[in-house]
Amino acid sequence: MAVNGGRGRGGRRPTLEEVAARAGVGRGTVSRVINGSPRVSDTTRAAVEAAVAELGYVPNTAARALAANRTDAVALVVPEPETRFFAEPYFSDMLHGVGAELAETETQLLLIFAGNDRERRRLAQYLAAHRVDGVLLVSVHADDPLPDLLAQLEIPAVISGPRSAAETLTSVDSDNYGGARAAVEHLLSRGRTRIAHITGRPDVYGAQRRVDGYRDALRAAGQEPDELLVEPGDFTEEGGRRAMSALLSRRPDLDAVFAGSDVTAAGARQVLREEGRRIPDDVALVGYDDSAIARHMDPPLTSVRQPIEQMGRSMISLLQSEIATGRGPQRRHTVLPTELVVRASS
Repeated sequence: MAVNGGRGRGGRRPTLEEVAARAGVGRGTVSRVINGSPRVSDTTRAAVEAAVAELGYVPNTAARALAANRTDAVALVVPEPETRFFAEPYFSDMLHGVGAELAETETQLLLIFAGNDRERRRLAQYLAAHRVDGVLLVSVHADDPLPDLLAQLEIPAVISGPRSAAETLTSVDSDNYGGARAAVEHLLSRGRTRIAHITGRPDVYGAQRRVDGYRDALRAAGQEPDELLVEPGDFTEEGGRRAMSALLSRRPDLDAVFAGSDVTAAGARQVLREEGRRIPDDVALVGYDDSAIARHMDPPLTSVRQPIEQMGRSMISLLQSEIATGRGPQRRHTVLPTELVVRASS
């Protein structure tokens, strides 16, 4: 049997009506079969599927989406420079989870960077034209205007980590507080008493919660937190270097460091080694994310594992639900558990 590659007589695409005529059914029945409706008998379904195969019919998904006022596309928006996206494992793991969840659907995923004012203006125009059915927002800062823009445009959206405790968008996050507390409790259990913390960006709610967990773990152990042992970072390697240098200049007697990310821990480790500090003999080191960086460091890095890929899967699942049901007044906030993975650095 010749294969026609999805073209009918004269090289054109076969139509829904031609499939119906070949199967001996009505046009509506063909449409129900193609769209997976259960209201079709097995015999009829088999006849339609045979006609589809014989004619090489390809459903026009774009037309179906247009008729339903849908684009069959969602955007993963990253309000960060592209260089940071490709440098940090967090983003690639998140993207992998989102892509895996979409793999069995016909929804297209668009990756959009909005790291500067020009890109944000262009994104605002794009979203205002309703070119996508929904948006996933990753790495959002407290003062970011994008979430409010999405709410104003009534575009379904899910955010990775709330901007504050009063977040109005549906969000998916890991237990930043619990993860940080577990990291500090581990260091305390190893006899460390002067534990420094290199934070994430101060305007990121998840980073704030990690600081809360750090301080509460110390207080629970009878130690009043020493603010000289806390230095702001930005989740980057260079930020880790700067913060570690500042901490050593203020508190050269520190004996442990809890870093806001594995990438930050890698930067801190470089400075510690340059200063002749042995890890973990002189200074124990703990990171956050449990990325490939943690496993490949020397010594291997103790790190708080957050289920980043699962967060991506949960985000797209919630977004698809919002798209299908419409934006209701209720917002869902999902918090996934973290786990401390102990290695040689502590």
